[in-house]
Amino acid sequence: MHIAPETLRLALTHRSYSYENDGIPTNERLEFLGDSVLGFSVTDYLYRTYPDLPEGDLAKLRSALVSTRALARIARSLDIGPHISLGTGERRTKGQQKDSILADTMEALIGAAYLSTSLETARKLVLRMVTPLLSDEEAMTAGKDWKTTIQEIASERELGDIRYVIEDFGPDHDKSFTATLTMGGDSYASGSGPSKKEAEREAARATVEQLVGLSGSDDILTLVLDRAPGAPA
Repeated sequence: MHIAPETLRLALTHRSYSYENDGIPTNERLEFLGDSVLGFSVTDYLYRTYPDLPEGDLAKLRSALVSTRALARIARSLDIGPHISLGTGERRTKGQQKDSILADTMEALIGAAYLSTSLETARKLVLRMVTPLLSDEEAMTAGKDWKTTIQEIASERELGDIRYVIEDFGPDHDKSFTATLTMGGDSYASGSGPSKKEAEREAARATVEQLVGLSGSDDILTLVLDRAPGAPA
């Protein structure tokens, strides 16, 4: 696939870079376009692949596949981060590693592919990147609120109050955090991240996997459908 150089450059231009360079165009319009191409491609694929799933369940699967964290996962697998043009502040705070920036850039690149080729070519590109996530446990549950999910499980199983024990490492300008989730005074899984919130979310995710015992794509789909927002109690 050939993307015109100027369109590719635009797709990789974050607004923070524009602010520091005389307000040059950013990738936000391409992101808007790519979001629509992504949504259509995934919706069409799910509709044809799962003919027996009702609309609500299809919507939950789509939400998992096009979530910020799922798109960021794809961007990392393609090593997109180092190629994004960022402003000084975003570079200083490791913007090339942020889920939101990576996901927005992926949508912009999808928009660029559509403009440079055709809808069908862009659709095939989307499916080549997205459909493998259906058998990927972490990616399929990436759009979920893990902290809410573990609260629901703790309540159902009467495991006690949830608390997060936080540790931080590194200098003030470059700290990392580790959170250990406890329930009823017992320690479960730990998670790490560049912020307390991310570390807690990773600890919650790891604890959910530990308790639920995910082992295959059927279990993953069940968890997504049963625990996604709006699922029946």
